Amino acid sequence: MTEMNISTPERRLQTHKMVQDLLKERQQMWTLYWEVAELKPFDKHEQPIDEILRKFCQILIDYISLGHFGIYQRIINGTERRKKVLDAAQRLYPDIARATEVALKFNDKYENANFKDMNELSQELSDLGEALATRIELEDRLIDSMSK
Repeated sequence: MTEMNISTPERRLQTHKMVQDLLKERQQMWTLYWEVAELKPFDKHEQPIDEILRKFCQILIDYISLGHFGIYQRIINGTERRKKVLDAAQRLYPDIARATEVALKFNDKYENANFKDMNELSQELSDLGEALATRIELEDRLIDSMSK
């Protein structure tokens, strides 16, 4: 059954589930982000951080993908009909996309943990944290527009 053939209450339930899944994925990602950040200073750490960094990158991509292929794709495809949601998405999505780019670049560099410069990791993790905080704030505004 296509989404256009689904009743409004069913679509709202699907949207609610997508949002709940996104929030759950976001919480997992943010928890792992702080686990990685707590390993600072990276160059003084005795244990290799490869495993936790790889795990973080995987959940980061899962989180980014869920937002893009779930909530945002619904808006891009024109399936979302509520004007307030469309208006919010139009205002917020460019900044969400910029934050997504920062996350994707971080993942591309660190997913296989083939890096040598721990100072670079520290700065890029900090930049990623700022981008993720921005993305989360913007997502919350978009989610809020979807729940009214």
